[in-house]
Amino acid sequence: MKPALLILAAGMGSRYGGLKQTEPFGPSGETILEYSVFDAIRAGFGKVVFVIRQSFADEFTARFAPKLRGRIEMECVCQELDRLPSGYALPVGREKPWGTGHAILMAKDVIKEPFAAINADDFYGAQAFRTMADFLIHAATPDTFGMVGYRLDNTLSPFGTVARGVCRTNAAGFLTRITEMVKIARTDTGIRDQDTDTPLEPDTPVSMNFWGFHPALFAHLERLFIRFLDDKLNVPKAEFYIPSAVFELIKCGAVQTRVLAADSPWFGVTYPQDRPYVVEQIGRLVGEGYYPEALWP
Repeated sequence: MKPALLILAAGMGSRYGGLKQTEPFGPSGETILEYSVFDAIRAGFGKVVFVIRQSFADEFTARFAPKLRGRIEMECVCQELDRLPSGYALPVGREKPWGTGHAILMAKDVIKEPFAAINADDFYGAQAFRTMADFLIHAATPDTFGMVGYRLDNTLSPFGTVARGVCRTNAAGFLTRITEMVKIARTDTGIRDQDTDTPLEPDTPVSMNFWGFHPALFAHLERLFIRFLDDKLNVPKAEFYIPSAVFELIKCGAVQTRVLAADSPWFGVTYPQDRPYVVEQIGRLVGEGYYPEALWP
């Protein structure tokens, strides 16, 4: 069975000022998520599932369905604030989405195979998709998940400091801890987290939210999301994050998570000023022959 790719594309792009999901970055008007789908197809994925909002579902489907038809199976599911378990009601005034864990949970009825989960606005690179596909096909089990760990020096920004989840592993290569460091940059003395004055090696693995799961994850997420709601339903900005959910499962011994090495450069777009850099990087990869001028001729 070919693995599936789950793309989290329900964000509204408030910091960017628009829908990044449909913003063109490639030379023929391709979005970032189209490069992810293209890489996934080449790596052997058989289905792509988009988590979107109902408010732009028609626009989204009209844009992407014709391009992907005949190339890969495509489905869409919607993440809405009122999609809560039976017995729970949406708190008055809640505007913030419930988080990445909730977004992944929206796909439980359409994904029955091992799957990868990624962000729509991050460029992960072809090698990372090949590595993840190999893991999902040969090694993913109900108690063994995966996460692509990028070399720290391949994820730094030329525009300033970045926040990264710095990974620690055991001797067998399984994840033991992620430490959130919020002000990492190159300095005259090497790469450091300036907030804590911690030196970091260039090859330190960091998480960029590229996860690999067995569908057994969904039962765990349902249970953990109910626990989250019991504790934080009425906290307006509380979110149910997938890294936190995975760590709950690691701590209780329910799963282990292998860190998969990725040599691919990563880049993403958060603010409008990120756009020229992303366009330049994609153009460079096209010029070097990694991607065609037009992904979907």
